[in-house]
Amino acid sequence: MNNASIAPYIPENAPFSKEQIGWLNGFLAGMYSTASSVGSTDASLSEESAKTVTLLWGSQTGNTETLSKQAAKSLKNNGFAPRVIDFADYNKSSLVDEELLLIMTSTYGDGDPPDNAMDFYEWLHSDEAPKLDKTRYSVLSLGDSNYPDFCKCGIDLDNRLKVLGGTEICPRMDCDVDFEEPFTKWIHAVGQSLKTSESVDSEGSLDTEVAAIEKPIAYGKANPFPSNIIANRNLNGDGSAKETRHVELSIATSGFEYEAGDALAVVPENCSLYVGDLLNAVGFSGQEFVNSPNGEKGCLRDALTRYHDIANLSPKVAKAYAAIALNEELNTLVEDRDRFKEYSWGRQFIDLLLRFPTTFESPDEFVSILPKLAPRLYSISSSPNAHPNQVHITAGVVRYETHGRDRKGVCSSYLGEHEGAAPVSVFFHHTKSFKLPSDNDAPVIMIGPGTGIAPFRAFLEERNARGANGKNWLFFGDQHASLDFLYKEEIESYFASGLLTRFDTAFSRDQAEKIYVQDRMREHGKELFEWLDQGAYFYVCGDASRMAKDVDQALVDIVEKHSSRDHEDAVEYIKNLKSEKRYLRDVY
Repeated sequence: MNNASIAPYIPENAPFSKEQIGWLNGFLAGMYSTASSVGSTDASLSEESAKTVTLLWGSQTGNTETLSKQAAKSLKNNGFAPRVIDFADYNKSSLVDEELLLIMTSTYGDGDPPDNAMDFYEWLHSDEAPKLDKTRYSVLSLGDSNYPDFCKCGIDLDNRLKVLGGTEICPRMDCDVDFEEPFTKWIHAVGQSLKTSESVDSEGSLDTEVAAIEKPIAYGKANPFPSNIIANRNLNGDGSAKETRHVELSIATSGFEYEAGDALAVVPENCSLYVGDLLNAVGFSGQEFVNSPNGEKGCLRDALTRYHDIANLSPKVAKAYAAIALNEELNTLVEDRDRFKEYSWGRQFIDLLLRFPTTFESPDEFVSILPKLAPRLYSISSSPNAHPNQVHITAGVVRYETHGRDRKGVCSSYLGEHEGAAPVSVFFHHTKSFKLPSDNDAPVIMIGPGTGIAPFRAFLEERNARGANGKNWLFFGDQHASLDFLYKEEIESYFASGLLTRFDTAFSRDQAEKIYVQDRMREHGKELFEWLDQGAYFYVCGDASRMAKDVDQALVDIVEKHSSRDHEDAVEYIKNLKSEKRYLRDVY
């Protein structure tokens, strides 16, 4: 029987547009045809003889893990046998025997490796790392060019593999927040190089395969859902130095599903006042037509409002501007990394325009140096079982004054100042590891100061909905108990009901000496270690640069003090918690 004759078919009355139905039928037919040819006796390479490619991934939020699976599928379709392995699960002694190695990793915080890659990263940079004279490799690095240590983890791994004797399959690819296109180019280059060197003959197409995976069929990253705001209230009391918004959004009719621990991506718009200031600085009216990132022409004001990041002053943007401005002082500034880092702190793109003015030949030249306005991720603060057809987030609104100008966070102020019935564009970012244990009897410890409380509100709602019997312990901190105790009534009600076994707070400004969550951890270190020794899962959410590192150090100190371990053994104990997926972090 000809398998192609019974290829799957999407009927015309399916709940998709005509364009989506057409694309789906074409895609399914192609996939069915590919499956038939791969399974036929004419296949050029059997699974037994396929060349092994080891693919190691490091991910903090799940993007790189998702891409690793797409890369593996593309390689398999082109006649290779990929092994996709979490860095934390990889047997490092196997590295010396790897012939074909792909490294895919993100960077977060101050140029740090993802949690699951930290142990491998440190080991590879130690004297224990072996010579890799027979290893061919390539690196895909994900990052955000708004940060000075853009893609640092991938760059470091690439450089170290070279030092150890590895040979590049193809050059490293550094991806910004819009990583789909460079990822596609990278995996295509890898596949072509491998096919040439290994003389693999395959009918598969890397370009077609990756593009097919990325193509949307419903609401998602490429097609965000227009969500209506149901509630939007300030959680802080009058007189607080902070503004923290509890935002409830409807996802009815979206087809979206999520779990506690996932994140919501919000597509913001730039403040109209900021856009007006920028137009005045560059001398355009805003009515000029420009090419938008979506491929359509539109007016400049709309493009600056919806599509371009006009706030951040990154080294990449500054260098692009310097190439146009041709100012000697600016050129010197952008070439000195440390000096530019000091200059850019607290400044935005408009500061560069006002300090080093220039004339653009056209509006298109102007927008060409601006990065795309990226979605912002927020840890979800609701359980779908507690709030059907809704998703809640907890957003700290950023407002400050520096260098004589009022500033505010792009997305947080967009949410905080959102008025009327205009929808907010959203999609979900599903995390792979920052989830509750499947064992409802397992104890859980949660460290969530400030807006870090968000996923733990979701966890408590989820454990309540499940009827979980496991103990729950929450650490929360902020500035003042009377003004900044987020979700106070809910937390106290969970404690009264017994769902929350205990909770400890640290309000830093309510006494002369500041107290933080890590101090409360140390105060109750003996009991905290007992929970860990009983199999507790330990979660941290919040600031990566300071809080998360302080909490990590406090945890090492607690294990060392209350388990009779020396420092090295205490560090090893914490590493084991991470490898067992019992120490999990959602940090930013």
